[in-house]
Amino acid sequence: MQTPIEFVQWLRSVAPYIHAFRNKTFVVAFPGELVLSGALPVLAQDLSLLHALGIRVVIVHGSRPQVAEQLALRHAEERFHNGLRITDSAALECAKEAAGELRLDIEAAFSQGLPNTPMAHAAIRIISGNFVTAKPLGVIDGVDLELTGVARKVAYETIHPILDAGGLILLSPLGFSPTGEIFNLTMEDVAVSAAIALRADKLIFITETPMMTDAAGEEIRELSAHQAEAVLSARFLPGDATFYLQHAIKACNGGVARAHIVPFALDGSALLELFTHDGVGTMISYQNLETLREATIEDVGGILKLIEPLEADGTLVKRGRELIEREVENFSVIEHDGVIFGCAALYPFPAEKMAEMACLTVNPEVQAQGDGERILKHMENRARAQGFKKLFVLTTRTAHWFLKRGFVPASVDALPKDRQHMYNWQRKSLVLVKTL
Repeated sequence: MQTPIEFVQWLRSVAPYIHAFRNKTFVVAFPGELVLSGALPVLAQDLSLLHALGIRVVIVHGSRPQVAEQLALRHAEERFHNGLRITDSAALECAKEAAGELRLDIEAAFSQGLPNTPMAHAAIRIISGNFVTAKPLGVIDGVDLELTGVARKVAYETIHPILDAGGLILLSPLGFSPTGEIFNLTMEDVAVSAAIALRADKLIFITETPMMTDAAGEEIRELSAHQAEAVLSARFLPGDATFYLQHAIKACNGGVARAHIVPFALDGSALLELFTHDGVGTMISYQNLETLREATIEDVGGILKLIEPLEADGTLVKRGRELIEREVENFSVIEHDGVIFGCAALYPFPAEKMAEMACLTVNPEVQAQGDGERILKHMENRARAQGFKKLFVLTTRTAHWFLKRGFVPASVDALPKDRQHMYNWQRKSLVLVKTL
């Protein structure tokens, strides 16, 4: 059972994400398999929570298994080419019927208002309509896909005011032509087209596929669009995962900052993906999200939040905001998706060609993932670039970590003269030195 302290710590840990996501636009797409699994009511609650946090939500649903079910009831044949349904007139009728039923099911899920659930007092209005203009895919490899189409335009100028007014948008995998024809589309195509047209901040696929893994079976947590293209080229992913990844790359290349592929088998997977550092799915971004850089004055608040718990328990010497602001040019930070997860400072002693590394800190949530090692290497390179021959640290708690990374014990006399005068004999910190 969660203690009050654990709850407060958790709430504080998600606060940066809440601030970052407010007034952002998320396109959330899920396949018909999610509805068949019975997960729709819980997903509606999770998306309602996003809405309550000030996130503008656009929902796109798939309908492949529902269309297959309708075709089976009519004893009609299913036909596919390269994974795309060939939509004849009978299949289109089934697609229309499936989309209508799903729309009503989704609207009902968002109309929940039971006490003691995230839907209590929500009063969410979900709006659907002819927002997607489509055109036929035509003939591919000599095969006529008939009434299977592709999105040509999403009516962003109509959708934005609805989102501004607090409504949710629901898009079905159907599109309409200026001549009044209806085309059967893929959920992935509609979602990508909507995300690009709306300049969405995130596209989230909540999928029937398991967590994506590489050829060695290791989980793939994060990729740049360029890395994702290399994964596709290696051809080790299953077909469904490949299809999702192709569309995630297309979204990022079209201007969507982040695309996520999240398995729906895990309860609350969308929330876990969005509000935890590592998430539970695969995130694709146009650029690498993690940066290790020298700090600026805008980073002072993040540095303070990171080091305050360690100052409180005596691991680090107390530093006030004014001191950090004066010395911010000495700091480097590791930043992930706009949140600072690690820092360290470098203090030069030019006369002895030595530098002190101080305040090396990594967020406890992400320790043991190598961030401390990366910061250390960065600070060593920074010291070398300034012509220093030795790097030293003073520590009371983490000597073993530094010893494993090439530092050796030394006496206070080995410190630069000015640093010897500032040595705190009450703390009795161990002196460790590394030759660069």
